[in-house]
Amino acid sequence: MFQEPDYRENLSLKLSEVLDDIGVNERMVMRRRRHLMLLETTSNITYRLTDHNITNHFLGSQSEGTTSIGLNSDLDILLCIHNANIIQDWSEWEHGKNNYLMIQDEKTTPGYCFLQKLQPDVPLPVTVIPNENHIIDRSGRVLLKNTTIQGPFPDTVNHGPSNVSQGEPGICDIDNVPAMHCKSWPKSASAWLERQGNGRWPTQDMRRYAASTGCFVVATGSKISEYPDLEWRISTSLAERFLMLNLNITQIRCYVLLKMILKSFLNPQNEINISSFMCKTVLLHCIENTEPCTWRENNLFSCLTYCLLELQTCVQNDCCSHFIIQENNLMAGQFTAETKHELSKNISDFIQSDGQGLLRIKIDDLGQRLQVKLKMVPQGAYYFKSSLQIYKMIMSCNYISVAIHISRNVPLIFKYLEMKNMRTMKQSIIKLMAFSDNGYRLQHAASKLNLTCCKFLAPFLFSTYGSSLASSSIGENNQVSQEALDWLSAGLNSDISSSRLKLASVFYSTGDMEKAELILRHIEQQYYSFPVVPICGCYVKAHLGTVEFERVCGEQSEDCITHITAVCVKFIRKEINCVPHELQYEMFRSTQDDMIHRDEVTDFWMDWAAVDSLPFLYFLQYKIYRQLQRHQDQQQALGKLIRTIETDENLGHRETALNILGQCMEQENRPQQALNYYLRSLQQRARNNVAIIHICKLLSGLLASQ
Repeated sequence: MFQEPDYRENLSLKLSEVLDDIGVNERMVMRRRRHLMLLETTSNITYRLTDHNITNHFLGSQSEGTTSIGLNSDLDILLCIHNANIIQDWSEWEHGKNNYLMIQDEKTTPGYCFLQKLQPDVPLPVTVIPNENHIIDRSGRVLLKNTTIQGPFPDTVNHGPSNVSQGEPGICDIDNVPAMHCKSWPKSASAWLERQGNGRWPTQDMRRYAASTGCFVVATGSKISEYPDLEWRISTSLAERFLMLNLNITQIRCYVLLKMILKSFLNPQNEINISSFMCKTVLLHCIENTEPCTWRENNLFSCLTYCLLELQTCVQNDCCSHFIIQENNLMAGQFTAETKHELSKNISDFIQSDGQGLLRIKIDDLGQRLQVKLKMVPQGAYYFKSSLQIYKMIMSCNYISVAIHISRNVPLIFKYLEMKNMRTMKQSIIKLMAFSDNGYRLQHAASKLNLTCCKFLAPFLFSTYGSSLASSSIGENNQVSQEALDWLSAGLNSDISSSRLKLASVFYSTGDMEKAELILRHIEQQYYSFPVVPICGCYVKAHLGTVEFERVCGEQSEDCITHITAVCVKFIRKEINCVPHELQYEMFRSTQDDMIHRDEVTDFWMDWAAVDSLPFLYFLQYKIYRQLQRHQDQQQALGKLIRTIETDENLGHRETALNILGQCMEQENRPQQALNYYLRSLQQRARNNVAIIHICKLLSGLLASQ
C-alpha cells in the first residue's frame, strides 16, 4: 500500500478515520471543551463566594479538546492572583493600587520582564525596599522577586513556574501556574497584530479579540537569564487558547499526532526534550503560512510531515519563536549538542519512514488501528473498543470529574461559611443565586455556564444552611423550624443521596423515626434504580464507573449527574445536633500530634463529620429500625453496611464507615468484632482517625466489666 502513487491521500483519510474512532472528532472536542469550562466556572464562582481575589483559567490540551484518552494530558491551571495592577504605560497607573511597571530592556531576556514597584499615591517609582520580596538593582529600581507568588499549593511539587499535583492512576496531573494579569496587550507582541502570513490566519478580528485578553506575568525567569529570580515570563495564554479554539478538526488531529509522535519517539521515558507547547507553536506557524485549503482530511499526512519538517528545522537551529511574542525563543538553552543531534535524527527517521512510523505508535492503539484500516491485517486481528464505547468512556470520565470538582468546591464554601453567622450564610446563598439569575436573564455562553454551575452548587448550600438552622433549633427545643425544612427541601436534588440523608438525619435527631425511615427507603430505591457512582473529593483517588453508568453518560446531558452520583455527606460543626452521636466523634478525630500530619489547605474537612452516602444510609437504617424495634430489618441493614464496606471500591471514607460499623457491633454486644473493625480502620488511615478513641473506650469498658 505504501508504494501506491496516491497512498498519501489514502493514508490521510484512514488516519482521519482512526482519530475519529478514538475520540478526536468535532463532537468529542466540543464535549471536552464544555467539560473544562464547567470546571473553570465552578472554581471561579467558588472564589467569588469565598471572597478570594483569584481567577482560574483552565488551559492546555484538556481545555482545547486537543487530546485523547491515551495521551492522558496534564491539566494546566493558570491561577491569576488579583493583588496588583500590572502596567506597561504610566497612563495605566491607578491611585491606591499596588502598581508594578513591566520593564523590558537590554538586561531582560526577550519575552520576559522585570516588575518595578510604584508608589500608590503618586505615579512615581518606589525608592525604598518595602519587604523581603523586593530587591534594588544597580539602577536603583525596586524590583519584585518572582519567588513571591510560587505557591504554596497542596500536594504539589515544584516544576518551574508551576506546581504539579501528582495524580494517581486514572487521574491526570495538574499544573498550577501562579500569575498576575496585565489588562493591556504586551508591547513586545504589537507586531503580531499586523503580521499576515500566506494562510491569512488568524484574521484581523481574531487578532483584535486576542489583544483584548491582555497578558499575564508568570513567576519564572528564562533558563539563559542573568537574573533568574527577578525575571517574569510574559504569557499570552488566553489569546493562545482562543486561537486553538478556532482550529479546524484536521489541524487539531495534526496536533494530536504530533504529541503522539513526541511521546512515542522524541520524549521516551517521560523525558522532556521537546515540549507539547513547542509542537503547538510549530503548528500555529505552519497554519499561518499555508493556504487554508491545505488543512483538509485527505491531506492530513502531508500536513503532519510539513509540521515535522518545521520542528526539525527549529531543533537544528536551536530556535522556536513564540507564535505571538516572536523574539521569545522557546528553545533557547534547551538542548545539548548531543541531544539536538539525536532529536534531529529521530525526526528525520520518522519523516523518511513515509508513514511507516505511524504503525509503531501504541498510544490509543493508533498503529494497530491504522493497520486494520489499511487492510494490512485482517479485521479481527486485534480487539479495540468501538468509537461508541470510547465516547461513553470519555463522557463518563467527564461527568465523574465534574461531580468530584463540585464535591471539592462545596467544602471550600462550607469552610468559609462556617466562620460566619447564620445571616452571612444566607447572604452568601443569595449571592450564588444572583449568579444563577444573571445566567438565566442574559443567556450568553458564559452566563449559561454560570447557570449550570450554580444549579450544581446551590442545593448543597441550601441543605447545609437548612441543617444548620435545624441544629440550632434542636439545641434549643428539640424541634425543627419550618424555614429549616424549606431550605432542606430546596436542596434535595444536590445528588441522589447526600442532601436527602441530611434531611433523614434531622428527623432521626428529633425522634421522628417514621419520616426518617420513609426518606431512607426512597433513597435506597433510587440508588438501585440508577447506575450510581459514589463521589468523594476529600481524597485524591480514581472513581470507577460501571458499563451501565457509561451508557447513561453517553445518552444524557450533564444534568444526569445529580441522579447518577452519590456524594459523601459532610456535616460542619454548625450541624452537630443533626448528627448521630456515633458520627459526631469524627468531628474530633485529630489529636495535637495528628495536626502535624494534616495539610491545612486540603484537610480542613477533618474537623467535620464526613461519611460516604451508602454506608451512612445503612447505618441510619440500623439505628432507626433499632428504635422502631424492627429486629429483622435492623439486622438486614447491618448486613448491607458490612457488604458495602467489603465490596465497594469507590468508598472515600472507608475508615469512617468501619468506625460506625464498630460502634454498631458494640451495640450488638460483639466487642471482639468491634475491635477488629476499629483496627481495620486504623490500617486504612493511621493518623487523624477517631478509631483510636473507640479502641480506648472499648478496652476501658471491657476492663471495667471484669
